[in-house]
Amino acid sequence: MMGARPLLRLDAVSHFFGSRLIFKGVTCALEPGSIMLVAGPNGAGKSTLLKIMAGLLTPQAGRVERTVPDRAMAFMGHQTFIYPSLSALANLEFWDALYGRRLDQAGIMALLDRVGLKAFALEAAGTFSRGMAQRLSLARALLVDPLLLFLDEPATGLDKASLTLLHGELEKARIRGAGIVWISHDLERDLPRADTLLRLGGRAMTYFGPASGLDVEGS
Repeated sequence: MMGARPLLRLDAVSHFFGSRLIFKGVTCALEPGSIMLVAGPNGAGKSTLLKIMAGLLTPQAGRVERTVPDRAMAFMGHQTFIYPSLSALANLEFWDALYGRRLDQAGIMALLDRVGLKAFALEAAGTFSRGMAQRLSLARALLVDPLLLFLDEPATGLDKASLTLLHGELEKARIRGAGIVWISHDLERDLPRADTLLRLGGRAMTYFGPASGLDVEGS
């Protein structure tokens, strides 16, 4: 959506852990209806940057601007943020109440059906495989119809069918105007789905720009 106000903007963001520099000088923007892929070697600070973007960490320097309310944001990380003793249905009912969405049970069941978990609605989430837990985590993130969606390697533990489901939901979110920041360790698979790429390395941002036509090997 060219010309629209960015959903997220970072200006010269830097972060330290103690006296150790993680990265410096990160400047970027996320437009409505676009996907930003974040890449870089292990230890480059990708997850830290994602948490800063989402407002879960405060950077030591620079400015972060988000133009959507907190209740219109969702975060899907390595932790699923689901409660193992609760059923899949009860997990979503809890998050629905927390967000103040007030979906009825039929609406929550429809969301479970959307991620392929309707048949397991009353089963304790602690019995789920990693892939099923990730699907429930995706349902939790989709519960709020987020305008800003932050994903930290969401494909971890997903089989081919679950990965297809994830990609389909991300495309739906993009079409309705959401902005997505997505950490990926598989550029060859995920780069074609992105609009922009932000790459970290050497304690700095080494690239931010269009993803299309980018050489994966040289990115």
